[in-house]
Amino acid sequence: MDVSIGTAGWSLPAAHASVFPAEGSQLQRYAAVLNAVEINSSFYRPHRPQTYERWAASTPAGFRFAVKCPKSITHEARLDGALARFAGEAGALGDKWAVLLVQLPPSLRLDARVAARFFDGVRAVFSGAVVCEPRHASWFTPEAEQLLRDHEVARVAADPARWPGADTPGGHPAIAYFRWHGSPRAYWSDYDDAWLAAKARVLATLPKRVQRWCIFDNTASGAALGNALQLRELF
Repeated sequence: MDVSIGTAGWSLPAAHASVFPAEGSQLQRYAAVLNAVEINSSFYRPHRPQTYERWAASTPAGFRFAVKCPKSITHEARLDGALARFAGEAGALGDKWAVLLVQLPPSLRLDARVAARFFDGVRAVFSGAVVCEPRHASWFTPEAEQLLRDHEVARVAADPARWPGADTPGGHPAIAYFRWHGSPRAYWSDYDDAWLAAKARVLATLPKRVQRWCIFDNTASGAALGNALQLRELF
């Protein structure tokens, strides 16, 4: 089964370094084993197109990137801002840029007019898959579900779930993007074998036409890489 499995960033903690080649940059070593990564640094600061070009060139042909939308757009401008500039920079990844991740602040309530305008703007500058991780209860309603579907935006399945249903994919059904932050302690907790096996069974039940992405964001303790490797072995 074709599943994109990776971590938020490509750090290689010492506990798992032996699994990867000894030579090359960290990204080259990471991409020799895993087939996808989520670029989170784009959330905090812009990167030059040449940087994205270098990252793309460091990875094999089948490797894919998800890129996180800058917080200047999602958090500070509240779904406004320089989308074209960001897309112009990240677009240097070429066809290896597979997913645009839009993570929203917990305080951002759904405003259908603002959201529709924003996603129309996204579609004007990016033709790949778009996924959204909302964190306010107003985004988990039939109205929000229809808005996401209308704009072909998938809702991230997150763990831990802030609201009922937040741990299952929603919105556009063409992609299921699982984003696992670590539970019970977000960004730190390790996932055990039983939990990972259960998630693998969930992935196996999805229709074959659905893109499957699994990103581990429990990076603070270094657990993410080990969990990604464990899930990879299950496939």
